[in-house]
Amino acid sequence: MGRVAIAILLGIPSGLFFPAWAARIFLTFNGLFSNFLDFVVPLIILGLIAPGIAELGKGAGKMLGTTMALAYGSTVLTGFFAFFSCKLVYPFLLGETIQEAGAFIQTGALADSQVLTPFFTLDFPPLFGVMSALVFAFMLGLGLTVIRTGEPLMQILVGFRDIVNKTISGVIIPLLPLFVYGIFLKIAAEGQVGKVMGVFIKIVILIFLLTVILLVFQFVVAGIVAKKNPFPLLRTMLTAYVTALGTQSSAATIPVTLQQAVKCGVDPRVAGSVIPLCATVHLSGSMLKITACAIAVMMMMGMPLDTTVFIGFIFLLGITMVAAPGVPGGAIMAAVAVLQSVLGFNAEAIGLMITLYIAMDSFGTACNVTGDGAIAVIVNKMYAKD
Repeated sequence: MGRVAIAILLGIPSGLFFPAWAARIFLTFNGLFSNFLDFVVPLIILGLIAPGIAELGKGAGKMLGTTMALAYGSTVLTGFFAFFSCKLVYPFLLGETIQEAGAFIQTGALADSQVLTPFFTLDFPPLFGVMSALVFAFMLGLGLTVIRTGEPLMQILVGFRDIVNKTISGVIIPLLPLFVYGIFLKIAAEGQVGKVMGVFIKIVILIFLLTVILLVFQFVVAGIVAKKNPFPLLRTMLTAYVTALGTQSSAATIPVTLQQAVKCGVDPRVAGSVIPLCATVHLSGSMLKITACAIAVMMMMGMPLDTTVFIGFIFLLGITMVAAPGVPGGAIMAAVAVLQSVLGFNAEAIGLMITLYIAMDSFGTACNVTGDGAIAVIVNKMYAKD
């Protein structure tokens, strides 16, 4: 998050003062990076979703099944909460400025003069489409949960997942700040920076407020089920929240989340099963951010907001994000397939989504892991005696 903020702050003055040839260097990089994302996204889908589903299918026991159902239900309900909240608030909060801010995507203030164009582009199309990758990944993942001779294939998929994770953590995430820098350099050069930054700041503040409301709701529900005061429970889990702000990773925060869940009165055996599983399947904070950002980008692009389409998007996104790795930005990379195939996002829209998401990555991860504590409290009430 810090590097993205620095990229934005540096990109704005660079766009105002850089000569055209210097700006075109970064636009050339952005074009190549965008094409690379298009190429690697289907591979990310296959590498993350197939082994992720296969591993979850091997989790035995009624308690784990209940945990997964609660986690998925929480994630999907959060998507609807974000959708209807943003659809209601954005028109009043952002007004017409959001479409004005997005105008540079479709036309660009300097498009006619061809000042800001890349020096060159390289086209390397993906090996297969995102929807084909999604269907193939589900077929492999579900198939491996029911066959007994799938261990060799599973080892291959796990190895491929390691490669994908290294690509995300070692290539994509480190280069994203430079990509964001190029985006805001172009925005500033085209004279749109004031409108865009105003929109971005309002979106970030609104999403943060929605995460606060979400966490209070989750712990109120947990408190009602467990017959405990929800606010001490939430206060206890804030240690995990603060830790996740620094790590930006649900997986890296598991030890702290586990420790705080036990302090909330969760049986250590229950917490030891529920917390690691929720780190993978409970992504309510990520769902809130992606849904809210998707609506904002669609309004920028002038795309229609069809409620029926968004319902399908939310249900499918809840499943797809199970594959999100425990690395910063993993959820948005896993969600790109659904954004493209269901909502029709193009490369420019995906670039804006990634920019918005990464700028708030810590808050979403912190919301995820803190909410894991609420689910652990509910599951503990249901199964601790067993």
